[in-house]
Amino acid sequence: MKKITLFGLLAALLCMPAFAQKKIEFKEFTLDNGLHVIMHQDNSTPIVITSVLYHVGSKNENPERTGFAHFFEHLMFEGSENIGRGEYMSTIESRGGTLNAFTSNDITYYYELLPSNELELALYMESERMLHSKVDQIGVETQREVVKEEYRQRYENQPYGTILLETLRRAYSEHPYRWAPIGSLEHLNAAAIEEFQQFYNDFYVPNNATLTIAGDIDYAQAEKWVREYFTEIPMSTKAIYRPNVTEPKKTEEIRDIVYDNIQIPAVIQAYNLPKRTNPDSYALSMLSTYLTGGNSSLMTKELVDKQQKALALAAIPLELEDGGIFIMYGITNMGVEPQDLESEIDRLIKQVQDEGISDEDFEKLQNIMENNIVSGNSSMAGIAQNLAEAHVIFGDTNYINQTMDNYSKVKKEDLQRVAKEYLDLNGRVVLYYLPKSAQPTE
Repeated sequence: MKKITLFGLLAALLCMPAFAQKKIEFKEFTLDNGLHVIMHQDNSTPIVITSVLYHVGSKNENPERTGFAHFFEHLMFEGSENIGRGEYMSTIESRGGTLNAFTSNDITYYYELLPSNELELALYMESERMLHSKVDQIGVETQREVVKEEYRQRYENQPYGTILLETLRRAYSEHPYRWAPIGSLEHLNAAAIEEFQQFYNDFYVPNNATLTIAGDIDYAQAEKWVREYFTEIPMSTKAIYRPNVTEPKKTEEIRDIVYDNIQIPAVIQAYNLPKRTNPDSYALSMLSTYLTGGNSSLMTKELVDKQQKALALAAIPLELEDGGIFIMYGITNMGVEPQDLESEIDRLIKQVQDEGISDEDFEKLQNIMENNIVSGNSSMAGIAQNLAEAHVIFGDTNYINQTMDNYSKVKKEDLQRVAKEYLDLNGRVVLYYLPKSAQPTE
């Protein structure tokens, strides 16, 4: 028999694949009305996350009524036929819970975190939201003011706050991703109450929703409550609207200047990405991390630390269902012209396209991605959202357990390949953000 030494054991462990993932166990079923239910049991802590993902985002909106999906994220906390106006939040918070929601281009997501003995309450509240929400004039007028204030704070009064809005409208010419989830305040102001009610009836239906329960639960009891509170909700009899639009590939650069209430110029670049389910998405995610992901990234080390041409460099990689965009932005250092910063950014992109990356950098990237995946599943909230998105976006709830395997298939050469294919200097958007004081006078 061959003797196994301690050194041999350590060597074997070190040679194991960099990616290993703890399996997330779950159970799932679908009600007759189309509501898909996912349950994950973890009795280590007496808490439970209850979430509902509606497969509706800004891309599902009428181009003349943008902002509806995000508006409903606010409106759905107004209450229901059985929950008084303003009582939704206070009810959850009075039981020691927290709650929130977000809207993207593709989905709207609601969740409550509560002590596990309050699971039935959370299910009742979400069933009320789905069946009996108040979509009336008082709620609409109240939330119009809330959204207006959010727009002012996040976009109008925030330096560089319109980067996403200005980039999207140039990065997409055909697809409804061309407007951001915040949409148009003018469209919201012009909409009649009947239009809001129709949006609710079209999209807030069980056959467009995924209910996820994660935490300290008993599977049998949780399923019993789900059936009790959700079975009676009727499914929609009309098809859920999904845009069938393919964004044409750009063959020319789109270049523009935005004059903003800022003091220091910025350079923005945007490149169109493939669908989120495309296998190249994993290499592109690693590439964006390598280029701009934190203080140790290539561009931060070279352009912020070494050359000091930029005060900051970052990226907004929007991985979207129908094909996202990779946005990079850099804020110039004092006395540096935007053209100088842009040329250095282009040089580093070309460097990756021509030379690829080193073995050492690739190994570091693997470790970063592994850490990100583990961190994303380190809380009940993260697990609940990842389970729901696995089912809705990838069509397979077990995708949550395959993410690391997919990243482990990425080779070092793939990063160079996708850099050449997708970071096309001739098919991108370039914006210069300049101070309003630099705007030419008529």
